[in-house]
Amino acid sequence: MVSAIYPGTFDPVTNGHLDLIVRASSLFERVVVAVAFNQAKKPLFGIDERVALMEEAVGHLAGVDVIRFDSLLVTCALEQEVSVILRGLRAVSDFEYEFQLAGMNRHLAPELETLFLTPAEKYGFLSSSLIKESSALGGDVSKLVPVHVQNALVGKFRKGK
Repeated sequence: MVSAIYPGTFDPVTNGHLDLIVRASSLFERVVVAVAFNQAKKPLFGIDERVALMEEAVGHLAGVDVIRFDSLLVTCALEQEVSVILRGLRAVSDFEYEFQLAGMNRHLAPELETLFLTPAEKYGFLSSSLIKESSALGGDVSKLVPVHVQNALVGKFRKGK
């Protein structure tokens, strides 16, 4: 059984992320969506909130599991018994960093392969940072995130005002 892990902060999950997860679920028998605990990024949503938002977003997909992790990615991948690390590339600017990361992961765990997928063209510009910034300023992100994520964003920014 070939399984993959798709790591990220997912702060918040976007339709671009979901596009990759849906496509990966058709390629792999199991996809582990690994929500990273990374305080260095100062996330808008706490780890429990991000996991819950992701679980709601992918709950209808067979073979997709959501976990949280705060370890080295390759350690988490090996613990989850996956053989592929899935990474998304939106633009050429993403490639250099992702290429270096893939090389380091290969050095640390040569048995793991890294697979790059690009999102659907309509999501190529999308990032969680842009979603948060637009939402904070009252922009309509309803076509870029699931409804429950949009509601969570509105709730966060309403509290902040």
